[in-house]
Amino acid sequence: MTTRFRGVDMREAVLLEGPRGWTEFSPFVEYSDAEAATWLAAAIDFGWREQPAPRRDAIRVNATIPAVEAASVAALLNRYDGCRTAKVKVAEPGQRLADDVARVRAVREAMGPDGRVRVDANGAWNVDEAEHAIHALAEFDLEYVEQPCASIDELAEVRRRVKYMDIPIAADESVRKAEDPLAVARAGAADILVIKVQPLGGVRRALAVVEAAGLPAVISSALDTSIGLSMGAALAAALPTLDFDCGLGTGSLFTADVTDAATAVVPHAGAIGVKRVMPDAGALDAVAASAERREWWLDRLRRCHALLLAAG
Repeated sequence: MTTRFRGVDMREAVLLEGPRGWTEFSPFVEYSDAEAATWLAAAIDFGWREQPAPRRDAIRVNATIPAVEAASVAALLNRYDGCRTAKVKVAEPGQRLADDVARVRAVREAMGPDGRVRVDANGAWNVDEAEHAIHALAEFDLEYVEQPCASIDELAEVRRRVKYMDIPIAADESVRKAEDPLAVARAGAADILVIKVQPLGGVRRALAVVEAAGLPAVISSALDTSIGLSMGAALAAALPTLDFDCGLGTGSLFTADVTDAATAVVPHAGAIGVKRVMPDAGALDAVAASAERREWWLDRLRRCHALLLAAG
């Protein structure tokens, strides 16, 4: 990766070719087999089953800015061709609110008054910290604040406290890591859902969550390869309505991908296409895992598949 992102500087993934095309299984390495099995269900669905019909052929995407120094912001934004929206990581361990303010200010200055700026705390604040931080960042005309706190009860309280500021609250981890992904909507704890395909088990399951929740959705990635990003694009394309730019431009964070430059899923004029992506042999050779690591992933895939079979 070009920049360390949430503690990750190299992303690992398994690519599979099914009858419907290439697909991806890429749970984070620290996830349990039980959690990772849902990601495998998504990979199987995308590679082996026909997907819902698309309603659009291009998806507008946001730039993603890791928790870097403010001086690095402009160079990072330049990697996202034509993006009108930026998501900025905040609440990084070891940093201060002043660092977040400086970073978001730099993004706002680079994007101009017509750009859209959203921030993502990944659940790192408590309620009081979240309220204080949102006040400090409000001057930058935030589109929304993503996952300011970890729990649904905390999200609901933050949403109540900042409602007068007209800054929406979005939920990510409270959807994709929850036993019940609809609990956050029932609790009135969020205005927007951030949806990732693999953690929810596939395009159809994710569509069902969005429909049942009745809230606007932002489709986002989990630092996927171009093949995983194409899965997210398929979901975004199938939504009945899509009011927000999606977090599917993260291919720009990689120094290498599994495709060639011509077919990599990265933003052009602020959007990505909706298409099936094939890996490139040369690109795969360049990023191939060691034999030991390959076997680690194949063992994990077998265990997760056994869990899916056992669950019926």
